[in-house]
Amino acid sequence: MYYKVLYRKYRPTNFDDLVGQDHIKGILKNSIINNKIAHAYMFTGPRGTGKTSSAKIFARTLNCLNPNAGIPCGECDNCLNFSTSPDVIEMDAASNNSVDDIREIIDNVSVAPTNSKYKIYIIDEVHMLSNQAWNAFLKTLEEPPHNVIFILATTDIQKVPITVLSRCQRFDFQRIDRSLIFDNLKRVCDLEKLEYEDDALMEVAYLSDGCMRDALSILDQLSKVSNKINLEVLKSNYGTVSSKELDLIYTYIIKNDIDGLVTAIRAIKETGIDIKIFIDKILDNFIDKAINMKKKNVSTAAFNQLKKIIKTLNELYSKLTYSSNGFLLLELELISFINDEDNQISNREINQIISREIIQVDTKVDVNQMLKSDNSNQIYKICDDFINIRINNTFVNCSKEFKTSFLDLWNKFIEKNKLDNIIDILNIVSKTTPQVVSDNYALLLTTSESIKIVGNSKLYEIESKFNTFNNSTYKFVFICKQDWDVFMKTYDKNKKYDIMEEDEFISATNNPVKMAEDIFGADKLKID
Repeated sequence: MYYKVLYRKYRPTNFDDLVGQDHIKGILKNSIINNKIAHAYMFTGPRGTGKTSSAKIFARTLNCLNPNAGIPCGECDNCLNFSTSPDVIEMDAASNNSVDDIREIIDNVSVAPTNSKYKIYIIDEVHMLSNQAWNAFLKTLEEPPHNVIFILATTDIQKVPITVLSRCQRFDFQRIDRSLIFDNLKRVCDLEKLEYEDDALMEVAYLSDGCMRDALSILDQLSKVSNKINLEVLKSNYGTVSSKELDLIYTYIIKNDIDGLVTAIRAIKETGIDIKIFIDKILDNFIDKAINMKKKNVSTAAFNQLKKIIKTLNELYSKLTYSSNGFLLLELELISFINDEDNQISNREINQIISREIIQVDTKVDVNQMLKSDNSNQIYKICDDFINIRINNTFVNCSKEFKTSFLDLWNKFIEKNKLDNIIDILNIVSKTTPQVVSDNYALLLTTSESIKIVGNSKLYEIESKFNTFNNSTYKFVFICKQDWDVFMKTYDKNKKYDIMEEDEFISATNNPVKMAEDIFGADKLKID
């Protein structure tokens, strides 16, 4: 059976199916509806953005016998026989660029259409025509017969003579938005019955650089390797870099880990990724980080450093055309930010970057090490045994009724922190969900490992604020979803739970708040 590649198989046949270019589709459809048809059009823009497809759709609609709101019916003889119609002439100017080729067009324009309203000439890569060909073409292009339309397409508008441009209605096609390419790739995968991961299709959309044809070609090639399109398949066939790897690069920079940074960059280089695509992805990723830092009021030093990195890489990007050692230059620029004297970032600020999810990497060990180095104000000695005891105690008298009443208190507590603009507490509690609640204990499920770690490091502070606000005596424990899933695999609903003591995990001497409570009494203290 004849195999048709995906970009040809799913070439749009009407303006509604064309992805992107809404501004152009609107004008062309309205010109058909209002019967205001120009004699010459110039479609210009990057490759694979819909120029030729738009030209064919426009031609099909113009000659359709029963168009509806600027959309061809798809059922009349002209629609059904469009690909073989003698009244739609396609020409590639890259291989037909001589004056003789143009004279042949000039000789034929006076012949009336065979069975259509218009005779339409679609000339692709028109900038490839010779000067003599352009000169011969000018008069006919300016005053063709009333039933002849020229649609010229080019990827290099600078090479088209100004005298030609002045005779055409010009339409500038833009690179297609990645989200639109992503949505179309999902649609094609569904139609082709291909399994896929969203992250992989988003990477394909990124690699396509706004070109739908390239995106479908990449998908086509990947589909020949595997029926499931995922990042592993993509990486084994195309050089690419994931958001997680970019987060890791940034993590090495802020941690001043030169060995980790160099190793990460060289490993990405080995995938064969194009240096410009790599830097472009770093810039996109780091700009998003900078925006999130401002939104979430994260460390000024980290923001300033990120701004310097973005500026430096943007300047490097413009120099790559003249360098054959792009990766070496990139490596040099990035390691220059290790131990950056102007923007030293403390462990506390790194913890803040992680807890507010500016980076999305598995930093469990690193965060724990940071917390251990700054645990002098913790009343609880956070460890696996302590967390397990808290989980056990939560299950002793847990019930749906306790959970329902607690949810109301928890939501009010979140609103209180919003109102008081207590950002560090809000960023923890707003990303947790009460999972199991008893009369005095609550197990709080977090959205990430880092939130769990930072939440438990501030456990006593959060408990105190919550209990003061609600006049209650709850004790909390934070766990992440992954921990919860592991716990539920061994959970026995028939098990009888008994309260376990946790005194050995409480250090009153290290915590000034606890010491004040012991001296003056908890009821006489107010924590702001």
